[in-house]
Amino acid sequence: MSDSPTVKTATDLYREVTEPFFATPEIPLGPWTSYSVMYDPKHVAFVLSRYKFVAKMLEGRERVMEIGSGDGIGLSLVAQTVKYVYAVDWDRRLLDGNARRLKHLRNVSYVLVDLNKKSPGLKVDAAYWIDVLEHLDAANESTVIEHIVRCLPDDGVLLTGTPNKTAHQYGSPQSKALHINPKTMDELRTLMERYFRNVFMFGMNDEVVHTGYAPMCHYIWSLAVGVRR
Repeated sequence: MSDSPTVKTATDLYREVTEPFFATPEIPLGPWTSYSVMYDPKHVAFVLSRYKFVAKMLEGRERVMEIGSGDGIGLSLVAQTVKYVYAVDWDRRLLDGNARRLKHLRNVSYVLVDLNKKSPGLKVDAAYWIDVLEHLDAANESTVIEHIVRCLPDDGVLLTGTPNKTAHQYGSPQSKALHINPKTMDELRTLMERYFRNVFMFGMNDEVVHTGYAPMCHYIWSLAVGVRR
């Protein structure tokens, strides 16, 4: 009689390892992401890569605030690397959907507020907004940024991601209609320097963040540090 241990087959190993996956409740996608999956799936990869950049830049922070959290596509990435996230939006439908679909995120809370009108009244170490600035009425952008800055300490951080104005001509019809306030890299830097002592600029093409030639960047970032009082 052989004393050699039983060797598991590839089928045995597959079933053993994947069983917890099939036992996990499935999470539906929100409205923005569902639309992208159906009609522009590569855009999902671009958006997730933006959130990954945020998560790496803000890793280890105690409390952060996302302005315009949308349908929460990137909340999991950021919540994995910081202690707490306040997801701020002006559309209750989105916040209610996020709270329902993303209830497994124990370190996220949802705040309904229109920053065109008032500050959320939070105290956070850092804030970020992705694909929001270009949707603001130009006349309101200063008010919105001032409401964000009120939530930050003197050494606070604001990370801004927005499409480059130089790429606006290549946008989809929806983008061209909704992106009413695009910025070039120089314009974004100048805007952030009004409120922060240090501003660091990055470009992005598809999933790649870089410091290349600004006019050829599809997407731009500002990392603003140190609030001017």
